[in-house]
Amino acid sequence: MTEQQFADKPEEACGVFGVYAPGADVARLAYFGLYALQHRGQESAGIATFAGETVHCHKDMGLVSQVFDEEILGRLVGDLAVGHNRYSTTGSSRIVNAQPVV
Repeated sequence: MTEQQFADKPEEACGVFGVYAPGADVARLAYFGLYALQHRGQESAGIATFAGETVHCHKDMGLVSQVFDEEILGRLVGDLAVGHNRYSTTGSSRIVNAQPVV
């Protein structure tokens, strides 16, 4: 494959974790998934949960264990969660580049 064909493919650096589990604590499951993927990115971490049409999101700079605590995880309610650990390959190391982007 040529370099042009790779241009729109996902990169391998960051960690991404998703969970769909109605009735479960999806934020906590995403937290542990991101914790296990911490080696994939240590710059920032974020989790977005989805409850119907409402999105709850928290993200910040730092390791998963620094970004989330019990209070924050308790506010991230829903049946679906997407989490992200960032390893910057492009863009600067700033909160504006932390994901997931809502």
